[in-house]
Order: sequence, then structure tokens, then C-alpha cells
Amino acid sequence: MTDSPSADLLMIAMSRPATLGPGRLICVDGPAGSGKTTLATALADMTQAQVVHMDDLYAGWEGLAEGIAQLETVLLPLVEGAPGSYRRYDWHAHELAETVLVPPSPLLVIEGVGSGAAAYDGFRTALAWVDAPEEERRRRGVGRDGDTFAPHWDAWAAAETEHFARDQTAARADIIVATG
Repeated sequence: MTDSPSADLLMIAMSRPATLGPGRLICVDGPAGSGKTTLATALADMTQAQVVHMDDLYAGWEGLAEGIAQLETVLLPLVEGAPGSYRRYDWHAHELAETVLVPPSPLLVIEGVGSGAAAYDGFRTALAWVDAPEEERRRRGVGRDGDTFAPHWDAWAAAETEHFARDQTAARADIIVATG
């Protein structure tokens, strides 16, 4: 392994057969504020991969399960070589907005809480678990999203903790990235 988590994750994914039709799928999962977007951005910068952010799939602050369920409409068509799609959630209007198409590509990166859901293990080529101390994650999350996230932090943290415990996401990861 190298000193670059993005290079390590890419090396793992490229050493395995395609799992998403002719393409590969890398999922970057972990709790809020851990650094998932930073890792996904580094992967995209290295490879020109398309990135889907789970934040666009959740149905609001209580929509973790709905966001995970929407992965089906992204992934199933891609296996067949057709574009996948999802309904983007508009956080300002508090409702689903336009349909976003996800074209087939050699490498797709999905980042966000729930991206590594066990239900989609057969589609995934590689899974990264990104984590940081809770205090640091809260500081980052609230710093990034401001007062809109602060009142929802505890409920969101409880939902993601429950999801991660049920799916054993960290235990299934190909690589663990500690930030902070």
C-alpha cells in the first residue's frame, strides 16, 4: 500500500473484475464529517470518474433509508449497460427535484453514508470506510453545513450508527481511512 488512500483504493478496484456492467464501482462510506467527499474528490481527480453524492439521494434529514433504496435505480440499469438515474433531493425546497441520469462509465464513485450498503455488495468493486473522532466529525459537519445541520446532528448520527451496526459496513471495507 502507498501513503495515498485514493491511490490504494483505486489499485484495489482496478485489480478486480468489473462489477457494474463493463465498469467498476467504488463506494466511500463512513459517518458524517469523516472525510468521504474529500476521498471521492481525490479519486475523481485521479481518474475522471463520475461521482454520485448520497446527499443528493436522501429524502431529507430522516431520509437515509430512502437514499439507500434509490441506489437500486442507479445501479441496476448500469449493470445492463444503460444509464441509471435518481431523483435529486432539493434541501432548500425540502422535496424531490429533477431526475439525474448516471451514464455508464469505466469507474463510478458513490460517496456518502449508506453508499456501502450490504444490499448492493454484488455491484461494488471496492469499499472504503472513512472515519474520524466524533468531535472532529461534528466540527467538520456543522462547519460545512452551518446551522442547517446542527439541529439534526444527533438524530442523523443515531440513524447512521444504527445502519452501520446492522450492515457491518466498516467490517466489510477493503480499506479503512482514518482522518482527523
